[in-house]
Amino acid sequence: MYRDVEKVVKSVYRASMITPLAHLIFEFGKLSSYISRMMIDAMGLNGSDYCVRIYNNLVPGVIFSAVITTMYLDSYRRGSNVRAVRYEDLVARPLDMCRTVLEFCHLPVSLAELAVKAFEVDSQRNSILRKSVLGRIKEPKMTPQIKEKLNELLKEYGMPPIGESCILEGTLTCC
Repeated sequence: MYRDVEKVVKSVYRASMITPLAHLIFEFGKLSSYISRMMIDAMGLNGSDYCVRIYNNLVPGVIFSAVITTMYLDSYRRGSNVRAVRYEDLVARPLDMCRTVLEFCHLPVSLAELAVKAFEVDSQRNSILRKSVLGRIKEPKMTPQIKEKLNELLKEYGMPPIGESCILEGTLTCC
């Protein structure tokens, strides 16, 4: 599943504000580009492609979005039986998208209504990342200067700039 990059950037920021280790790592990332490489290496991937200095608190979201997108596209283009689901489509048409995903997975489409009901429950309700806590974190400011710098980074990763919609190859749709 992937999501609009600006929303990912802001979500990663909010999560880092309540997760002390993530916040500390991101702060150290302002000192050295080696930190972003270590983050990606720790995920079991090659961090050398994502070795950038975290010059502001929104950069990690761009990196995570780029990593997820790259992983998916590599798998898809190599012929893996994998498809992406766009979060915005799932929110806009939850029942139709759940049916589409279940059908793709060769599971009973009759489970779609149960799947939609599951979205009503906060999957992180027992963690520090629950909606009631994340919702209290003020959204970061996206100044034109910050947006320009993030767009430069997105361009390096072959992703569309903030504000442009992105539909990846092989994305499941219900239409």
